[in-house]
Amino acid sequence: MLSRRHLLTGATLLAASAAIPRAWAQGAPGPFKLDPLPYAPSKNEPHIDTQTMELHHGKHHAAYVNNLNAALSQNGELARMPLHEMLGRIGDLPESARSAIRNNGGGHANHTMFWQVMGGAGGEPSGELKSAIDRDLGGFQKFQTDFNTAGEKQFGSGWVFVTVNRDGKLALVAKPNQDTPLMDGQRVLMGNDVWEHAYYLKYQNRRPEYLKAWWNVLDWNKIGERYAAAKAGTLTI
Repeated sequence: MLSRRHLLTGATLLAASAAIPRAWAQGAPGPFKLDPLPYAPSKNEPHIDTQTMELHHGKHHAAYVNNLNAALSQNGELARMPLHEMLGRIGDLPESARSAIRNNGGGHANHTMFWQVMGGAGGEPSGELKSAIDRDLGGFQKFQTDFNTAGEKQFGSGWVFVTVNRDGKLALVAKPNQDTPLMDGQRVLMGNDVWEHAYYLKYQNRRPEYLKAWWNVLDWNKIGERYAAAKAGTLTI
């Protein structure tokens, strides 16, 4: 005969499963997924080591996606929203889910952008993007220096971003934790992760060294495509 404890446990599990939206039934993972890296994890060697790329993408980013889906499992309306719209309305979200979406939705958006702008050979931008950097950020050398300084000064964990508007105007901004300019209604051209998990295996506590090395793996063609998309109004995250 079944014990009373077994009966209670079964009833609890049935109640919990009934509360899960249809999208999560039968093992479905939720509305957001972790895309594979757009290049091999070794692509950014020696400046960013393979193990860091594998752990950063396959463990840290994956956790943000899983936790975001978990936060949305009881918020079917929100689960149907594009991520950039959800983050752009962060202050209007239900309080019960707001912190989880801020941290994990921000982490998912930030890292999705991060993988896209890397995998290149560094160098300098060209064309319209170079002109915008000259105009708004004082030229490439000043831009690099100011960007790295903002990264060095970011206390604890966070990001340094370049934002871009529909007119193509650029600006530098630093954010704590997994906050993103998307939460301020802005769009992100590019950004660097200054959480320790982004660099600690290779650089330990030498964040300035990591910041300088990161420029060697940028893909300016991809960043230029993001710039064009921003001006066209099609850039999301």
